[in-house]
Amino acid sequence: MKHLKMKRPAAISIAVFLAAVTLAASLAGCSAKDASSVSDKEETQVTDTKPIVEITMQDGGKIDIELDPSAAPDTVENFLKLVNEGFYDSLTFHRIIPGFMIQGGDPEGTGMGGADTTIKGEFSSNGVDNPISHKRGVISMARSQSPDSASSQFFITNADSVFLDGEYAAFGHVTSGMDVVDSISAVETSANDAPTSPVVIESIKQIK
Repeated sequence: MKHLKMKRPAAISIAVFLAAVTLAASLAGCSAKDASSVSDKEETQVTDTKPIVEITMQDGGKIDIELDPSAAPDTVENFLKLVNEGFYDSLTFHRIIPGFMIQGGDPEGTGMGGADTTIKGEFSSNGVDNPISHKRGVISMARSQSPDSASSQFFITNADSVFLDGEYAAFGHVTSGMDVVDSISAVETSANDAPTSPVVIESIKQIK
């Protein structure tokens, strides 16, 4: 199964991205879904809980991200499952477009890999009310042209990219470490938006 294609032919490819920016088209990638009673108050507290994950880069940089299960419950559940399995540890940000986003989460590092399963795309064009706008610092799922193809690949915007609203499943935002995101965005890349030197994620851990 192909995942979050980061090359020009498929998902978040620069050609598709530039088309999305200039022609209001979409951008794509590839893709995982893989007895005690609770009082109303407790249930509300559980629903309102917003997990926080910390991305630690190989160079020591840290990015904290607050996830929003109320906006994209299946997406958050899938992402946390992969995080707690250590799926993302030692993977890379394999596609970087300055002034747009950094993308990672592909075990192959090519833009074609992902986890074993896919999840429903939680965005309005796919019948899901997701209120998160793709402002600077938002984390969202990459996918192929199929709306339900998201798997493990994700991207973090380093500029407002609201043209993605309604087409990609945003599920949280950076609370600390945008300087690290900006630093990653500034690395040297090839013509295919791949870093000339690997940008390695040491780990992603749930810290709350």
